[in-house]
Amino acid sequence: MAQINEQTIPPVPVSIETEMQNSYLDYAMSVIIGRALPDVRDGLKPVHRRVLYTMHEMGLDWNKPFKKSARVVGDAMGKYHPHGDSAIYDTLVRMAQDFSLRYPLVDGQGNFGSVDGDPAAAMRYTEARRARISDELLSDIDKETVDFIPNYDESLLEPEVLPTKLPNLLVNGSSGIAVGMATNVPPHNLGEIVDGLIALIERPDITIDELCHYIKGPDFPTGAIIYGRQGIYDAYRTGRGLIQLRAKAFVEKEKRAEKERIIITEIPYQVNKARLIEKIAELVREKNIEGISDLRDESDRDGMRIVIELKRDQYAEVILNKLYKHTQLQVTFGTIMLAIVDQRPRCLTLKEMMELFLRHRRDVIVRRTIFLLAKAEARDHIVQGLLIALDNIDAVVSLIRASQTPQIARDGLMAQFGLSEEQARAILDMRLQRLTGLEREKLETEHHDLLTEIRYLRSLLEQPALVTGVIKDELIKVKEMYGDARRTEIVDDSSEITLEDMIVEEDMMVMITHAGYIKRNPVTMYRSQLRHGKGVTGIIAKEDDFVEHLFVASTHDYILVFTDKGKVYWLKVYTIPEAGRQARGKPIINLIQVEAEEKVSAILPVQNFEPGKYIVMATQNGTVKKTELTEYANPRSSGIIALNINEGDSLVSVALTDGKQDVFLSTHKGMAIRFSEEDVRPMGRTATGVRGISLEEDDYVIGMDIVHNDFTILTVTEKGYGKRSEVEEYRVQGRGGKGIINIKCTPKRGNVVGMLQVSEQDDILLVAASGKILRIKVSNIKVIGRNTQGVALQWLSDDDTVVAVARVLENDEEEETTNEPDLPESEE
Repeated sequence: MAQINEQTIPPVPVSIETEMQNSYLDYAMSVIIGRALPDVRDGLKPVHRRVLYTMHEMGLDWNKPFKKSARVVGDAMGKYHPHGDSAIYDTLVRMAQDFSLRYPLVDGQGNFGSVDGDPAAAMRYTEARRARISDELLSDIDKETVDFIPNYDESLLEPEVLPTKLPNLLVNGSSGIAVGMATNVPPHNLGEIVDGLIALIERPDITIDELCHYIKGPDFPTGAIIYGRQGIYDAYRTGRGLIQLRAKAFVEKEKRAEKERIIITEIPYQVNKARLIEKIAELVREKNIEGISDLRDESDRDGMRIVIELKRDQYAEVILNKLYKHTQLQVTFGTIMLAIVDQRPRCLTLKEMMELFLRHRRDVIVRRTIFLLAKAEARDHIVQGLLIALDNIDAVVSLIRASQTPQIARDGLMAQFGLSEEQARAILDMRLQRLTGLEREKLETEHHDLLTEIRYLRSLLEQPALVTGVIKDELIKVKEMYGDARRTEIVDDSSEITLEDMIVEEDMMVMITHAGYIKRNPVTMYRSQLRHGKGVTGIIAKEDDFVEHLFVASTHDYILVFTDKGKVYWLKVYTIPEAGRQARGKPIINLIQVEAEEKVSAILPVQNFEPGKYIVMATQNGTVKKTELTEYANPRSSGIIALNINEGDSLVSVALTDGKQDVFLSTHKGMAIRFSEEDVRPMGRTATGVRGISLEEDDYVIGMDIVHNDFTILTVTEKGYGKRSEVEEYRVQGRGGKGIINIKCTPKRGNVVGMLQVSEQDDILLVAASGKILRIKVSNIKVIGRNTQGVALQWLSDDDTVVAVARVLENDEEEETTNEPDLPESEE
């Protein structure tokens, strides 16, 4: 036996090639699964998950005081992630940077770095806590919703995955390099992702192309412009695609010097601003790019602003195209939608990634329901025992008093009343205050509530459709709480970039003719004249055509185009062709897809579609309607319904409000009414509206405006007469009345053709059917009483009439006098 024990086991020969392969595969899988790639369910790598869970355990909630970052790093390293403090702190810093994550998961206090590449301060100086949105990742983690696994030394447990309500992998993206593979998932807009998830829930067979109607494309925290859509479609369909990103830039012109400057306000994602500026300066020094005279970084807390001054006679578009080619003003984001699925790396399409998240949410909700059901049933079991004890309180008290030990009392209760051990223990622990009538009522109420909860939880487990409803409701709540506007713009080709971003913001006068032609011209093209002026030709009208609509808006504004049939179309001012002063312009049907029988009735400039704003509309027959502005944020190319129009009626005017102003309606026969906007409740897009004013026979509404007390009411008639009256002369009335006299209409002066609110600093433009346009200073128009006929504003031939009037916001032109004689100021 001794000889046998002393014998050694002979070595087993192993090929070094096989050993290297096996060892390297083990190492590779450890890096892939345990370090470099995110889990498709919560979108987190292990280090991110461990940092957030550590902060959760430390009680660093969004509404609790900050604690030193070193505390978080120390706890995470000691308990869950023994890979060095620098890696953990770098993770914490990145989760707090609003230029790295679309929706930061950590709320940092102190220096957490900058877009210039500045490093964060040392962890002993900075402080951190969880951001509010991270609550959605950790919600219900204490309800057995996910599996817990041993930590590195098996002394503690950590979550294998977080029970997130937030589709974090898509909204925040992820990047990482593993062994032989890499991931680079771009961030997206939360609202779009939630809309896409709900569409997928409602239609499981939805195609990826249909999902793209909801999810437009990546939405990077630094904004910028995605150039082209093919890379987006490739990434969504195959999991891989190349997305071109360009900086957002526009051109400014110096008023005095004949020079231009390029202004950069947004740069591509993950581009270092300081290095970008250094690269531009290097290209200028080496004369690879000529024509740049100065380069400045004027960025501050209000936003980014890089100024590139150009030399005289240099074309900004040429310089900018060179900068796109030679610098990181244009970069390529290589999308690789790779994630861990069931402990294996997989390259996923957009739909697969969304389906796997929804599968995780369903699993979490089912496990949460099982936990809550068991807890409710256990509590109800105790409550039932307490109720039995209260029903037999005298016998229970006698039994307990007669028992020598608690064990004897417990066994007696179980034997005499058929109670379980848990119920008997609860009765013995019951306080004397539970014997009161009020406490009994509370127990009965609790029993009833528990039974209701148990029925609901059981129905969730029995009916998968109810679980689907819970998923939808929770997603909608996440969107309502954290959703925001898209930051990254998507354009189809380079021409769209140059049209929008290479033009300086300036006020444009937009004109639409009766025949449907549209054009824009700079407001400064029309010089200012005194009243009685003849005007300058603004458009040469063909027979039976004249300017019918006129508006002033910035080139970068959105414009909502409303038609008389109650539909609305969307475009930008810069897409409207700029034509000569005497040109007719371009048919509007080439810009928006209006139907043959539709006519444009109103245009409304909008800078952005923010909540809390409303669009008020008025129709020819006196109907008014109020709808939230956000309802019109995403019109289709074929238009959407703005309001339901009754037969024989048409839309005449729209206005943007805050919901608490006064509405002013003016009619063709010279009547007007002023009423509070709060008299009109907000309605959906397809609603008809309510009565705004009661009209006499043959009368109709010609205009509507929102009252501003600092302004005066300007009314203009067909024959070129008009007057200003104080707003105070129009008392506030109830909605739906007949109103009061606005101006006296006579055959000599004609009926009312236009109504505006103006200030002393404004100019107005009068447009005649002949095509002539007269620009007048408002200060030259006398303020007179409401019930008057007005004064002459424009000389017209016998067969000519005024067809439109508009207010100009700027007044920087020199006055030009005329030799026309004055007309009588007013007639009562």
